[in-house]
Amino acid sequence: MFTTRKAYYPYVSPFDPCKPITCKTYVTPPNLYITFQPANLPQFTPKQALYTGTLWKIFYDPYYGPYEPKREAENE
Repeated sequence: MFTTRKAYYPYVSPFDPCKPITCKTYVTPPNLYITFQPANLPQFTPKQALYTGTLWKIFYDPYYGPYEPKREAENE
């Protein structure tokens, strides 16, 4: 399954005084995975575009914390 949230596992020292975070995550923007912008992409209405920050639905990717459930775009 494709996701824009990626994970990596940093080195954990045996001498670390604190409890280590063994898995760290980060989010990549969706425009990294599109080589060119295809014609006739679905668009938000002007009001929704101002709310979401983009005109094209394919580029909309709100940030959600790693423990927060992913929600659908509001006002669709």
